[in-house]
Amino acid sequence: MAHFTYARLSCFMTKYANILQTGPQLTPASACRLQFSRWHRSADPEALRERQRQQMARGLPKQKPIAGVRQVLVVASGKGGVGKSTTAVNLALALMANEPSKSVGLLDVDVYGPSIPKMMNLKGNPELTDNNRMLPLTNYGIPCMSMGFLVDDDAPVVWRGLMVMSAIDKLLRQVEWGRLDYLVIDMPPGTGDVQLTVTQSVPIAGAVIVSTPQDVALLDARRGAEMFKKVNVPVLGLVQNMSAFRCPKCHHETAIFGSDGASQLADTLGVALLGDVPLHANIRETSDRGKPVVVSSAGSPEALSYLKLASAVVRRLAEIDA
Repeated sequence: MAHFTYARLSCFMTKYANILQTGPQLTPASACRLQFSRWHRSADPEALRERQRQQMARGLPKQKPIAGVRQVLVVASGKGGVGKSTTAVNLALALMANEPSKSVGLLDVDVYGPSIPKMMNLKGNPELTDNNRMLPLTNYGIPCMSMGFLVDDDAPVVWRGLMVMSAIDKLLRQVEWGRLDYLVIDMPPGTGDVQLTVTQSVPIAGAVIVSTPQDVALLDARRGAEMFKKVNVPVLGLVQNMSAFRCPKCHHETAIFGSDGASQLADTLGVALLGDVPLHANIRETSDRGKPVVVSSAGSPEALSYLKLASAVVRRLAEIDA
């Protein structure tokens, strides 16, 4: 501000006092003091950040709970291919298996690559209620909604951002869920428009971040966790998926994607490691058949890993609410 002088500002205010006046005519000295005060506030970093926050908040949608849903959980990942949708499906089923009295729903907001219909063995179009709200399709006791129910299996969704946002709004607001204790939302990979729309539109009880132990996946998982922190969504913790492969013949375990990467990242971020899920053919095969491992192989070690994950999620929710 070497060139900022009272004389120059006074001259400026004298010339343009009619633009700045609010009520009575401002004298040059008064206008100068007013402008100097505005400049001082803009130079204060804290005041500037607060003003930016207020301006951004005015443009954000108002959070509104989903009718009938008590808690919303999002399952997310920084990148694709780490088993996020498989985790979301088995987490929803495990939540209900651990507490049969609880009602659980599953919402797939991965518009471009919906996986829930195949994994939950569901096909068809949702029926409409009298007030034009969509009724979820149900299997294994879990009501589900997905863009995959609204388009053909082989039809690509070639939409621009505004159309995607409109579709997400309909999936959030125009589904008749009934009463749910938990709604598990399978998010698309990354940290883009869909994630922001969901987190800014509905109150989120917590986010579960899925990653493999591989360094490349962990980089993106960290970005995902930081995104949720920025939008004030509690990060319940990380899931280390495909943590180890056990040979079915000799039972030797091999850490194909590395070991303890998600555990180390959880420590770095100051969040919990919710569980380890092994790399096992049974998980992949049951998901492809539309019979998730939690219901088709309930007593298996693979299913047990998801039951432990669900218990850890409920425990973290209780800690946050306390």
